[in-house]
Amino acid sequence: MRYDYLIVGTGLFGAVFASEMRKAGKKCLCIDKRQHIGGNIYTAEERGIQVHKYGAHIFHTSDKDVWDYVNRYAEFNHFVNAPIAVYRDELYNLPFNMNTFSKMWGIRTPKEARKIIEDQKREVACEHPANLEEQALSLVGRDVYEKLVKGYTEKQWGRSCKELPSFIIKRLPVRFTYDNNYFTDRYQGIPEGGYTQIVEKLLEGTPVRLGVDFKEFVRSTGARVPGRGAVNCSGELESNDRGDVFDKVLYTGMIDEYFDYCLGELQYRSLRFETETLEGCENYQGNAVVNYTEREIPYTRIIEHKHFEFGTQPDTIITREYPADWKRGDEPYNPINDERNGELYRQYAALAQKEKNVLFGGRLGQYKYYDMDKVIAEALRLVEKELA
Repeated sequence: MRYDYLIVGTGLFGAVFASEMRKAGKKCLCIDKRQHIGGNIYTAEERGIQVHKYGAHIFHTSDKDVWDYVNRYAEFNHFVNAPIAVYRDELYNLPFNMNTFSKMWGIRTPKEARKIIEDQKREVACEHPANLEEQALSLVGRDVYEKLVKGYTEKQWGRSCKELPSFIIKRLPVRFTYDNNYFTDRYQGIPEGGYTQIVEKLLEGTPVRLGVDFKEFVRSTGARVPGRGAVNCSGELESNDRGDVFDKVLYTGMIDEYFDYCLGELQYRSLRFETETLEGCENYQGNAVVNYTEREIPYTRIIEHKHFEFGTQPDTIITREYPADWKRGDEPYNPINDERNGELYRQYAALAQKEKNVLFGGRLGQYKYYDMDKVIAEALRLVEKELA
């Protein structure tokens, strides 16, 4: 068959692109290496609870157009992200706000909190921070840094804060109000019934093949782009007269993998999820997200999924998240946007510019961390550009 687009990946970027192209009369085929659609926003119902299989996803945006767009596909509740931080036997509210400071120092007013933070910042004043630790200390002072930033950050990155570049933390949100809402966006919530339904609706009318690796798909089917032959992940296209024909490819996988790592590997951080069903436990931790900020505790947070939808089920399901180094074959979650990787990505992006009829999109295709609303906005922009 002949298709307008082969879409590699059924995450939010690929699904939005497929939906809009189908509405425009284009014929698309989607493939995904996983055995389910949805990418990292995939949710599955277990014991009446929507379980976020790849970590907590809270939709938030200040873009009304994007908010209206996503609400076409699900009804969102009024969930507000207000995580708790655990440091040893102490509990603190996040983000850093007056509830945090009141608990930490036994004070009540913004004036008192500001004075303590400013005094601590002066003690470690550094005009040109040489590493992340110096940068964080110059932003929030020693108490907040030691209890709520240091250990958590070192677990996330797998390195000491003294070994991390300062630009990773350009700012740390400090609020002198008693407001535990982590996000400042105007719109926020969780889709009732989970995220998978959104992707299902976006992909209605578009054929999807699951458990299909892009390279294997090319080898086994001889998929072709007109004028270029069979799609080859090294960037070279071989002549071929068999298989389906695609006018273009939208690739949402790892850009360095597409080019067979010919310039070297981009770096990522991975995650390992340990999910546990607690029978007869109605409420394990009293909050959807609880962060553990000590370096000695190997996981960064525990998610209790039922709280995203204010569940009252007799059982509960929790997930511990363990940061991990990434190696080939692991799931890449977070790009490491330091100077070395930024330069390497720019070289891959230059190769991508030369790829006639191949588009790169999403977090992995563009080597950039995207919130969900930004993914939708970027996909819609690409659609508009393609249809212009």
